[in-house]
Amino acid sequence: MPTPVTANLQENIDHFHQLFADSADIKTRRMKLGKDVKTECFIAYVEVAVGNMLLESSVLGKLLNTLWEMPSDRILMYLQENAMGISDLTEYETMEEAATGMLTGDAIFFVDGYNRALKIKDKGYPNMGVKETSSEKVVRGSNEGFAESIKVNTALIRKRLRTPKVKVREVFAGTRSNTNVDLVYMEDLVRPELLAAIQQRLSEFEIDAVGDSGVIEQLTEGSWYSPFPQFQTTQRPDRAAMAIAEGRIVLLTDNSPVALLLPTGYNSFIQTSDDYYMRWEIASFTRMLRYIASVLAMVLPGLYLAVTNFHTQILPTDLLLSFAAARQGVPFPALVEILIMELAFELLREAGVRLPGAMSSTIGIVGGLIIGQAAVDANIVSPIVVIVVALTALCSFAIPNEEFATAFRLLKFGFIFLCAWLGFFGFLMSALLVLIHLSHLESFGIPYLMPFVGPDLNDYKDQRDMLLRVPLGKLWRRPIYTREHARRKLRWKKEKE
Repeated sequence: MPTPVTANLQENIDHFHQLFADSADIKTRRMKLGKDVKTECFIAYVEVAVGNMLLESSVLGKLLNTLWEMPSDRILMYLQENAMGISDLTEYETMEEAATGMLTGDAIFFVDGYNRALKIKDKGYPNMGVKETSSEKVVRGSNEGFAESIKVNTALIRKRLRTPKVKVREVFAGTRSNTNVDLVYMEDLVRPELLAAIQQRLSEFEIDAVGDSGVIEQLTEGSWYSPFPQFQTTQRPDRAAMAIAEGRIVLLTDNSPVALLLPTGYNSFIQTSDDYYMRWEIASFTRMLRYIASVLAMVLPGLYLAVTNFHTQILPTDLLLSFAAARQGVPFPALVEILIMELAFELLREAGVRLPGAMSSTIGIVGGLIIGQAAVDANIVSPIVVIVVALTALCSFAIPNEEFATAFRLLKFGFIFLCAWLGFFGFLMSALLVLIHLSHLESFGIPYLMPFVGPDLNDYKDQRDMLLRVPLGKLWRRPIYTREHARRKLRWKKEKE
Protein backbone atom coordinates (compact mmCIF):
# COMPACT_ATOMS: atom_id res chain seq x y z
CA MET A 1 0.00 0.00 0.00
CA PRO A 2 1.59 3.34 -1.03
CA THR A 3 2.44 5.72 1.80
CA PRO A 4 1.09 9.24 1.20
CA VAL A 5 3.24 12.32 1.71
CA THR A 6 1.85 14.10 4.78
CA ALA A 7 2.02 17.68 6.00
CA ASN A 8 4.06 16.43 9.00
CA LEU A 9 7.71 16.75 7.96
CA GLN A 10 9.04 14.39 10.65
CA GLU A 11 6.76 11.56 9.47
CA ASN A 12 8.02 12.02 5.93
CA ILE A 13 11.66 12.02 7.09
CA ASP A 14 11.20 8.88 9.20
CA HIS A 15 9.59 6.97 6.33
CA PHE A 16 12.23 8.19 3.91
CA HIS A 17 15.03 6.96 6.18
CA GLN A 18 13.29 3.57 6.38
CA LEU A 19 13.20 3.31 2.58
CA PHE A 20 16.89 4.17 2.24
CA ALA A 21 18.42 2.68 5.36
CA ASP A 22 22.07 1.60 4.89
CA SER A 23 22.37 3.63 1.67
CA ALA A 24 25.57 5.65 2.04
CA ASP A 25 25.22 7.27 -1.39
CA ILE A 26 21.86 8.87 -0.52
CA LYS A 27 22.55 12.26 1.00
CA THR A 28 20.01 14.18 3.06
CA ARG A 29 19.99 17.70 4.40
CA ARG A 30 17.62 19.32 6.87
CA MET A 31 17.31 23.12 6.81
CA LYS A 32 15.16 26.01 7.94
CA LEU A 33 13.82 28.52 5.46
CA GLY A 34 12.36 32.00 5.53
CA LYS A 35 13.60 35.34 6.83
CA ASP A 36 12.66 34.36 10.36
CA VAL A 37 14.15 30.85 9.89
CA LYS A 38 11.04 29.01 11.12
CA THR A 39 9.92 26.75 8.24
CA GLU A 40 11.68 23.40 8.24
CA CYS A 41 12.49 21.52 5.03
CA PHE A 42 14.25 18.34 4.03
CA ILE A 43 16.23 17.62 0.84
CA ALA A 44 17.36 14.18 -0.34
CA TYR A 45 19.45 13.29 -3.38
CA VAL A 46 21.90 10.78 -4.85
CA GLU A 47 25.40 11.99 -3.99
CA VAL A 48 26.92 12.58 -7.45
CA ALA A 49 23.68 13.57 -9.18
CA VAL A 50 23.05 16.97 -7.56
CA GLY A 51 25.36 19.99 -7.67
CA ASN A 52 25.88 22.81 -5.22
CA MET A 53 22.47 23.70 -3.77
CA LEU A 54 23.49 27.32 -3.31
CA LEU A 55 24.41 27.99 -6.93
CA GLU A 56 22.22 30.59 -8.61
CA SER A 57 22.56 28.76 -11.93
CA SER A 58 20.74 25.61 -10.76
CA VAL A 59 16.97 25.21 -10.42
CA LEU A 60 17.39 23.94 -6.87
CA GLY A 61 19.64 26.86 -5.95
CA LYS A 62 17.23 29.41 -7.38
CA LEU A 63 14.32 27.93 -5.47
CA LEU A 64 16.17 27.78 -2.14
CA ASN A 65 17.52 31.30 -2.49
CA THR A 66 14.00 32.56 -3.18
CA LEU A 67 12.57 30.75 -0.16
CA TRP A 68 15.34 31.99 2.15
CA GLU A 69 14.40 35.59 1.39
CA MET A 70 10.65 35.02 1.92
CA PRO A 71 8.63 35.35 5.13
CA SER A 72 7.75 31.94 6.56
CA ASP A 73 4.00 32.51 6.34
CA ARG A 74 4.25 32.97 2.57
CA ILE A 75 6.37 29.90 1.74
CA LEU A 76 3.51 27.38 1.54
CA MET A 77 1.40 29.76 -0.53
CA TYR A 78 4.34 30.32 -2.88
CA LEU A 79 4.87 26.57 -3.36
CA GLN A 80 1.18 26.00 -4.06
CA GLU A 81 0.67 28.88 -6.48
CA ASN A 82 3.95 30.00 -8.02
CA ALA A 83 6.71 27.43 -7.72
CA MET A 84 5.46 25.24 -10.55
CA GLY A 85 5.53 28.18 -12.90
CA ILE A 86 8.99 29.38 -11.91
CA SER A 87 11.01 26.19 -11.34
CA ASP A 88 11.30 22.85 -13.10
CA LEU A 89 9.33 20.88 -10.50
CA THR A 90 7.24 17.72 -10.36
CA GLU A 91 4.84 17.02 -7.49
CA TYR A 92 4.42 13.56 -5.92
CA GLU A 93 1.66 12.43 -3.57
CA THR A 94 3.27 9.24 -2.24
CA MET A 95 6.65 8.47 -0.71
CA GLU A 96 7.26 5.64 -3.17
CA GLU A 97 6.80 8.00 -6.14
CA ALA A 98 9.11 10.51 -4.48
CA ALA A 99 11.80 7.85 -3.95
CA THR A 100 11.57 6.74 -7.57
CA GLY A 101 11.78 10.37 -8.71
CA MET A 102 14.94 10.89 -6.67
CA LEU A 103 16.54 7.80 -8.19
CA THR A 104 16.22 9.33 -11.65
CA GLY A 105 19.04 11.66 -10.58
CA ASP A 106 17.13 14.67 -9.23
CA ALA A 107 16.57 16.14 -5.76
CA ILE A 108 13.46 15.56 -3.64
CA PHE A 109 12.23 18.45 -1.51
CA PHE A 110 9.87 18.19 1.50
CA VAL A 111 8.51 21.22 3.38
CA ASP A 112 6.81 21.11 6.77
CA GLY A 113 3.08 21.76 6.36
CA TYR A 114 3.07 20.88 2.63
CA ASN A 115 1.59 17.47 1.75
CA ARG A 116 3.46 17.05 -1.51
CA ALA A 117 7.03 16.06 -2.37
CA LEU A 118 8.72 18.15 -5.05
CA LYS A 119 11.20 16.70 -7.54
CA ILE A 120 13.64 19.44 -8.52
CA LYS A 121 15.60 18.99 -11.74
CA ASP A 122 19.38 19.10 -11.36
CA LYS A 123 22.43 17.92 -13.29
CA GLY A 124 21.42 14.22 -13.03
CA TYR A 125 23.61 11.15 -13.21
CA PRO A 126 27.02 11.43 -14.89
CA ASN A 127 27.07 10.10 -18.45
CA MET A 128 29.36 9.99 -21.45
CA GLY A 129 27.30 12.54 -23.39
CA VAL A 130 26.98 12.75 -27.15
CA LYS A 131 29.82 11.02 -28.93
CA GLU A 132 30.72 9.65 -32.33
CA THR A 133 29.13 6.29 -33.02
CA SER A 134 31.56 3.38 -32.83
CA SER A 135 29.60 1.33 -35.38
CA GLU A 136 27.49 2.07 -38.47
CA LYS A 137 30.17 4.22 -40.06
CA VAL A 138 28.99 6.30 -43.01
CA VAL A 139 30.70 8.13 -45.85
CA ARG A 140 28.34 11.09 -45.71
CA GLY A 141 26.05 12.33 -42.97
CA SER A 142 26.06 13.12 -39.26
CA ASN A 143 28.64 11.43 -37.04
CA GLU A 144 26.66 11.93 -33.83
CA GLY A 145 25.86 8.82 -31.86
CA PHE A 146 23.40 8.13 -29.08
CA ALA A 147 24.53 8.67 -25.48
CA GLU A 148 23.74 6.54 -22.44
CA SER A 149 21.20 9.04 -21.09
CA ILE A 150 17.67 8.51 -22.40
CA LYS A 151 16.90 12.23 -22.08
CA VAL A 152 19.86 13.13 -24.25
CA ASN A 153 18.78 10.55 -26.84
CA THR A 154 15.22 11.84 -27.09
CA ALA A 155 16.62 15.35 -27.48
CA LEU A 156 18.88 14.20 -30.33
CA ILE A 157 15.82 12.86 -32.14
CA ARG A 158 13.80 16.03 -31.55
CA LYS A 159 16.75 18.02 -32.86
CA ARG A 160 16.14 16.34 -36.23
CA LEU A 161 12.33 16.20 -36.15
CA ARG A 162 11.14 19.59 -34.91
CA THR A 163 7.44 18.96 -34.85
CA PRO A 164 4.98 18.57 -31.95
CA LYS A 165 3.66 15.44 -33.67
CA VAL A 166 6.71 13.54 -32.38
CA LYS A 167 5.49 11.86 -29.21
CA VAL A 168 7.52 10.26 -26.42
CA ARG A 169 5.61 7.72 -24.35
CA GLU A 170 7.41 6.67 -21.17
CA VAL A 171 7.11 3.31 -19.45
CA PHE A 172 9.23 1.60 -16.81
CA ALA A 173 10.80 -1.85 -16.95
CA GLY A 174 12.51 -3.83 -14.19
CA THR A 175 10.98 -4.23 -10.76
CA ARG A 176 14.31 -3.38 -9.10
CA SER A 177 16.09 -1.23 -11.70
CA ASN A 178 12.95 0.81 -12.59
CA THR A 179 14.55 1.63 -15.95
CA ASN A 180 13.03 4.30 -18.17
CA VAL A 181 11.91 2.99 -21.57
CA ASP A 182 10.70 5.55 -24.12
CA LEU A 183 8.62 4.85 -27.20
CA VAL A 184 9.23 7.63 -29.73
CA TYR A 185 6.92 7.89 -32.73
CA MET A 186 5.16 10.28 -35.10
CA GLU A 187 1.57 10.64 -33.97
CA ASP A 188 -0.02 11.00 -37.42
CA LEU A 189 2.13 8.33 -39.14
CA VAL A 190 2.38 5.40 -36.74
CA ARG A 191 -0.10 2.55 -37.03
CA PRO A 192 -2.26 2.47 -33.85
CA GLU A 193 -2.20 -1.34 -33.83
CA LEU A 194 1.63 -1.28 -33.90
CA LEU A 195 1.78 1.05 -30.90
CA ALA A 196 -0.73 -1.12 -29.04
CA ALA A 197 1.24 -4.28 -29.88
CA ILE A 198 4.55 -3.07 -28.48
CA GLN A 199 2.87 -1.69 -25.36
CA GLN A 200 1.15 -5.03 -24.85
CA ARG A 201 4.43 -6.94 -25.15
CA LEU A 202 6.15 -4.59 -22.71
CA SER A 203 3.39 -5.29 -20.17
CA GLU A 204 3.61 -9.09 -20.53
CA PHE A 205 6.74 -9.62 -18.45
CA GLU A 206 8.34 -8.62 -15.18
CA ILE A 207 12.09 -8.77 -14.67
CA ASP A 208 14.39 -7.66 -11.88
CA ALA A 209 16.60 -5.34 -13.92
CA VAL A 210 16.99 -4.04 -17.47
CA GLY A 211 20.64 -3.24 -18.16
CA ASP A 212 20.41 -2.63 -21.89
CA SER A 213 17.93 -2.47 -24.76
CA GLY A 214 19.02 -6.02 -25.66
CA VAL A 215 17.03 -7.32 -22.68
CA ILE A 216 13.87 -5.63 -23.97
CA GLU A 217 14.58 -6.95 -27.46
CA GLN A 218 14.81 -10.58 -26.35
CA LEU A 219 11.73 -10.44 -24.11
CA THR A 220 9.45 -8.80 -26.68
CA GLU A 221 10.44 -10.45 -29.97
CA GLY A 222 7.81 -12.71 -31.52
CA SER A 223 9.99 -15.62 -32.73
CA TRP A 224 12.68 -16.22 -30.11
CA TYR A 225 14.00 -19.29 -31.93
CA SER A 226 14.91 -17.36 -35.10
CA PRO A 227 18.54 -16.32 -35.65
CA PHE A 228 17.26 -13.24 -37.51
CA PRO A 229 16.59 -10.20 -35.30
CA GLN A 230 13.03 -8.83 -35.33
CA PHE A 231 14.20 -5.44 -34.09
CA GLN A 232 16.63 -3.25 -35.98
CA THR A 233 19.32 -1.72 -33.77
CA THR A 234 21.04 1.60 -34.34
CA GLN A 235 23.33 4.00 -32.50
CA ARG A 236 22.67 6.81 -34.97
CA PRO A 237 20.09 9.54 -34.16
CA ASP A 238 19.66 10.36 -37.87
CA ARG A 239 18.79 6.73 -38.63
CA ALA A 240 16.27 6.74 -35.78
CA ALA A 241 14.75 10.00 -37.02
CA MET A 242 14.41 8.55 -40.53
CA ALA A 243 12.62 5.51 -39.09
CA ILE A 244 10.17 7.72 -37.17
CA ALA A 245 9.47 9.69 -40.37
CA GLU A 246 8.57 6.35 -41.99
CA GLY A 247 5.93 5.62 -39.35
CA ARG A 248 8.07 3.26 -37.31
CA ILE A 249 8.61 3.30 -33.54
CA VAL A 250 11.96 3.90 -31.85
CA LEU A 251 12.43 2.24 -28.47
CA LEU A 252 15.03 3.90 -26.24
CA THR A 253 16.28 2.41 -22.98
CA ASP A 254 18.02 4.42 -20.27
CA ASN A 255 21.73 3.62 -19.80
CA SER A 256 21.94 2.20 -23.34
CA PRO A 257 23.25 3.96 -26.47
CA VAL A 258 21.50 1.39 -28.70
CA ALA A 259 17.99 2.17 -29.95
CA LEU A 260 15.54 -0.43 -31.27
CA LEU A 261 13.56 0.25 -34.46
CA LEU A 262 10.32 -1.61 -35.13
CA PRO A 263 8.92 -3.11 -37.22
CA THR A 264 11.75 -4.16 -39.51
CA GLY A 265 12.62 -6.52 -42.33
CA TYR A 266 15.47 -7.89 -44.44
CA ASN A 267 15.55 -4.81 -46.66
CA SER A 268 15.76 -2.41 -43.70
CA PHE A 269 18.89 -4.13 -42.39
CA ILE A 270 20.65 -3.71 -45.73
CA GLN A 271 19.91 0.01 -45.96
CA THR A 272 22.20 2.64 -44.42
CA SER A 273 21.74 6.33 -43.62
CA ASP A 274 24.04 7.57 -46.36
CA ASP A 275 22.08 5.63 -48.99
CA TYR A 276 19.80 8.67 -49.02
CA TYR A 277 22.54 11.29 -48.80
CA MET A 278 24.46 10.14 -51.90
CA ARG A 279 23.47 9.97 -55.54
CA TRP A 280 21.24 7.09 -56.51
CA GLU A 281 23.81 5.37 -58.80
CA ILE A 282 26.44 4.77 -56.10
CA ALA A 283 23.79 4.11 -53.47
CA SER A 284 22.26 1.39 -55.67
CA PHE A 285 25.67 -0.12 -56.45
CA THR A 286 26.75 -0.36 -52.80
CA ARG A 287 23.35 -1.71 -51.77
CA MET A 288 23.59 -4.52 -54.35
CA LEU A 289 27.05 -5.30 -52.99
CA ARG A 290 25.57 -5.66 -49.52
CA TYR A 291 22.82 -7.96 -50.75
CA ILE A 292 25.41 -10.16 -52.49
CA ALA A 293 27.63 -10.06 -49.39
CA SER A 294 24.76 -11.14 -47.12
CA VAL A 295 24.19 -14.24 -49.28
CA LEU A 296 27.88 -15.12 -49.72
CA ALA A 297 28.55 -14.74 -45.98
CA MET A 298 26.12 -17.61 -45.44
CA VAL A 299 26.67 -19.95 -48.41
CA LEU A 300 30.26 -19.57 -49.67
CA PRO A 301 32.10 -22.15 -47.51
CA GLY A 302 29.28 -24.70 -47.94
CA LEU A 303 29.18 -24.12 -51.70
CA TYR A 304 32.94 -24.68 -51.89
CA LEU A 305 32.56 -28.02 -50.09
CA ALA A 306 29.67 -29.11 -52.31
CA VAL A 307 31.61 -28.36 -55.49
CA THR A 308 35.00 -29.80 -54.48
CA ASN A 309 33.62 -32.93 -52.76
CA PHE A 310 30.73 -33.89 -55.05
CA HIS A 311 30.50 -31.81 -58.24
CA THR A 312 34.02 -31.22 -59.49
CA GLN A 313 32.80 -31.61 -63.09
CA ILE A 314 31.39 -28.08 -63.08
CA LEU A 315 34.89 -26.62 -62.56
CA PRO A 316 37.26 -25.92 -65.47
CA THR A 317 39.98 -28.55 -65.70
CA ASP A 318 42.83 -26.09 -65.08
CA LEU A 319 41.14 -24.73 -61.96
CA LEU A 320 40.43 -28.24 -60.70
CA LEU A 321 44.07 -29.25 -61.17
CA SER A 322 45.16 -26.09 -59.36
CA PHE A 323 42.93 -26.98 -56.40
CA ALA A 324 44.29 -30.53 -56.36
CA ALA A 325 47.89 -29.32 -56.42
CA ALA A 326 47.22 -26.88 -53.56
CA ARG A 327 45.77 -29.68 -51.43
CA GLN A 328 48.74 -32.03 -51.84
CA GLY A 329 50.16 -32.88 -48.44
CA VAL A 330 47.11 -31.66 -46.49
CA PRO A 331 46.15 -34.52 -44.12
CA PHE A 332 42.60 -33.37 -43.34
CA PRO A 333 39.45 -33.59 -45.45
CA ALA A 334 38.02 -30.33 -46.82
CA LEU A 335 35.33 -30.18 -44.10
CA VAL A 336 37.93 -30.21 -41.32
CA GLU A 337 39.98 -27.56 -43.17
CA ILE A 338 36.99 -25.25 -43.41
CA LEU A 339 36.03 -25.75 -39.76
CA ILE A 340 39.59 -25.10 -38.53
CA MET A 341 39.84 -21.81 -40.42
CA GLU A 342 36.29 -20.68 -39.67
CA LEU A 343 36.76 -21.27 -35.94
CA ALA A 344 40.14 -19.51 -36.05
CA PHE A 345 38.60 -16.45 -37.71
CA GLU A 346 35.70 -16.42 -35.25
CA LEU A 347 38.20 -16.52 -32.37
CA LEU A 348 40.13 -13.63 -33.94
CA ARG A 349 36.92 -11.65 -34.30
CA GLU A 350 35.96 -12.24 -30.67
CA ALA A 351 39.47 -11.42 -29.46
CA GLY A 352 39.43 -8.19 -31.48
CA VAL A 353 36.18 -7.14 -29.82
CA ARG A 354 37.43 -7.86 -26.29
CA LEU A 355 40.92 -6.38 -26.57
CA PRO A 356 41.28 -2.67 -25.75
CA GLY A 357 41.78 0.13 -28.25
CA ALA A 358 44.65 -0.13 -30.70
CA MET A 359 45.35 -3.78 -29.86
CA SER A 360 42.01 -4.88 -31.34
CA SER A 361 42.88 -3.79 -34.88
CA THR A 362 46.37 -5.23 -34.52
CA ILE A 363 45.17 -8.71 -33.55
CA GLY A 364 42.76 -8.77 -36.47
CA ILE A 365 45.35 -7.98 -39.14
CA VAL A 366 48.50 -9.57 -37.72
CA GLY A 367 46.69 -12.59 -36.27
CA GLY A 368 44.86 -13.30 -39.51
CA LEU A 369 48.02 -13.07 -41.61
CA ILE A 370 50.18 -15.12 -39.23
CA ILE A 371 47.63 -17.88 -38.60
CA GLY A 372 46.64 -18.15 -42.26
CA GLN A 373 50.19 -18.23 -43.56
CA ALA A 374 51.43 -20.57 -40.82
CA ALA A 375 48.54 -22.98 -41.44
CA VAL A 376 49.33 -23.10 -45.17
CA ASP A 377 53.09 -23.55 -44.60
CA ALA A 378 52.40 -26.37 -42.14
CA ASN A 379 50.11 -28.11 -44.68
CA ILE A 380 47.22 -27.96 -42.23
CA VAL A 381 44.98 -26.18 -44.73
CA SER A 382 45.21 -25.36 -48.41
CA PRO A 383 45.56 -21.77 -49.71
CA ILE A 384 42.15 -21.87 -51.43
CA VAL A 385 40.45 -22.56 -48.07
CA VAL A 386 42.13 -19.50 -46.55
CA ILE A 387 40.85 -17.42 -49.49
CA VAL A 388 37.29 -18.79 -49.15
CA VAL A 389 37.15 -18.21 -45.40
CA ALA A 390 38.69 -14.72 -45.68
CA LEU A 391 36.22 -13.75 -48.40
CA THR A 392 33.36 -15.04 -46.25
CA ALA A 393 34.56 -12.90 -43.33
CA LEU A 394 34.80 -9.83 -45.58
CA CYS A 395 31.23 -10.40 -46.75
CA SER A 396 29.96 -10.54 -43.16
CA PHE A 397 31.78 -7.28 -42.37
CA ALA A 398 30.03 -5.61 -45.31
CA ILE A 399 26.59 -6.15 -43.73
CA PRO A 400 25.70 -2.82 -42.05
CA ASN A 401 24.01 -4.25 -38.95
CA GLU A 402 26.10 -6.42 -36.61
CA GLU A 403 23.14 -8.36 -35.18
CA PHE A 404 21.86 -9.10 -38.68
CA ALA A 405 25.33 -10.28 -39.74
CA THR A 406 25.40 -12.64 -36.73
CA ALA A 407 22.47 -14.61 -38.20
CA PHE A 408 24.48 -15.36 -41.36
CA ARG A 409 27.55 -16.28 -39.33
CA LEU A 410 25.51 -18.93 -37.49
CA LEU A 411 23.64 -20.25 -40.53
CA LYS A 412 26.96 -20.59 -42.33
CA PHE A 413 27.80 -23.63 -40.21
CA GLY A 414 24.49 -25.28 -41.11
CA PHE A 415 25.34 -24.85 -44.80
CA ILE A 416 28.82 -26.27 -44.20
CA PHE A 417 27.59 -29.51 -42.61
CA LEU A 418 24.70 -30.13 -45.03
CA CYS A 419 26.83 -29.40 -48.10
CA ALA A 420 29.63 -31.65 -46.81
CA TRP A 421 27.06 -34.43 -46.31
CA LEU A 422 24.77 -34.11 -49.34
CA GLY A 423 26.65 -31.92 -51.79
CA PHE A 424 24.65 -29.56 -53.99
CA PHE A 425 21.42 -31.20 -52.84
CA GLY A 426 22.35 -30.18 -49.27
CA PHE A 427 23.04 -26.64 -50.50
CA LEU A 428 19.59 -26.41 -52.12
CA MET A 429 17.92 -27.89 -49.04
CA SER A 430 19.67 -25.41 -46.75
CA ALA A 431 18.72 -22.48 -48.94
CA LEU A 432 15.13 -23.70 -49.11
CA LEU A 433 14.89 -24.02 -45.31
CA VAL A 434 16.21 -20.47 -44.85
CA LEU A 435 13.76 -19.07 -47.42
CA ILE A 436 10.82 -20.93 -45.85
CA HIS A 437 11.77 -19.59 -42.43
CA LEU A 438 12.13 -16.02 -43.73
CA SER A 439 8.81 -16.24 -45.56
CA HIS A 440 7.05 -17.15 -42.29
CA LEU A 441 8.89 -14.61 -40.17
CA GLU A 442 7.17 -11.37 -39.20
CA SER A 443 8.12 -8.26 -37.28
CA PHE A 444 5.04 -6.87 -35.54
CA GLY A 445 2.74 -7.96 -38.34
CA ILE A 446 5.00 -6.89 -41.24
CA PRO A 447 6.41 -9.73 -43.43
CA TYR A 448 10.17 -9.99 -42.99
CA LEU A 449 10.73 -10.22 -46.76
CA MET A 450 8.80 -7.04 -47.63
CA PRO A 451 8.88 -5.77 -50.37
CA PHE A 452 10.03 -9.03 -52.00
CA VAL A 453 6.66 -10.43 -50.93
CA GLY A 454 3.38 -8.52 -50.97
CA PRO A 455 4.61 -5.53 -53.01
CA ASP A 456 1.01 -4.76 -53.98
CA LEU A 457 0.24 -3.81 -50.36
CA ASN A 458 1.86 -0.43 -51.04
CA ASP A 459 1.06 -0.13 -54.76
CA TYR A 460 4.50 -1.56 -55.67
CA LYS A 461 6.19 1.67 -54.49
CA ASP A 462 8.41 -0.07 -51.91
CA GLN A 463 10.21 -1.84 -54.78
CA ARG A 464 11.74 1.52 -55.71
CA ASP A 465 13.85 1.32 -52.55
CA MET A 466 14.91 -2.30 -52.64
CA LEU A 467 17.83 -3.77 -54.60
CA LEU A 468 18.10 -0.48 -56.43
CA ARG A 469 17.43 2.93 -54.96
CA VAL A 470 15.74 5.07 -57.58
CA PRO A 471 16.44 8.85 -57.70
CA LEU A 472 15.27 10.61 -54.56
CA GLY A 473 12.64 12.58 -56.44
CA LYS A 474 10.90 9.30 -57.31
CA LEU A 475 10.70 8.15 -53.68
CA TRP A 476 7.59 10.17 -52.92
CA ARG A 477 5.77 7.45 -50.99
CA ARG A 478 6.52 6.23 -47.48
CA PRO A 479 7.02 2.47 -46.95
CA ILE A 480 4.45 -0.05 -45.73
CA TYR A 481 5.20 0.75 -42.08
CA THR A 482 3.17 4.00 -42.27
CA ARG A 483 -0.60 4.13 -41.83
CA GLU A 484 -2.23 3.96 -45.24
CA HIS A 485 -3.68 7.46 -45.63
CA ALA A 486 -0.39 9.21 -44.72
CA ARG A 487 2.11 7.63 -47.11
CA ARG A 488 2.76 10.64 -49.33
CA LYS A 489 6.02 12.28 -48.16
CA LEU A 490 7.18 14.34 -51.15
CA ARG A 491 5.27 16.85 -53.25
CA TRP A 492 6.65 19.10 -55.95
CA LYS A 493 5.47 22.68 -55.61
CA LYS A 494 4.48 22.80 -59.26
CA GLU A 495 1.94 20.03 -58.54
CA LYS A 496 0.05 22.42 -56.26
CA GLU A 497 -0.14 25.18 -58.85
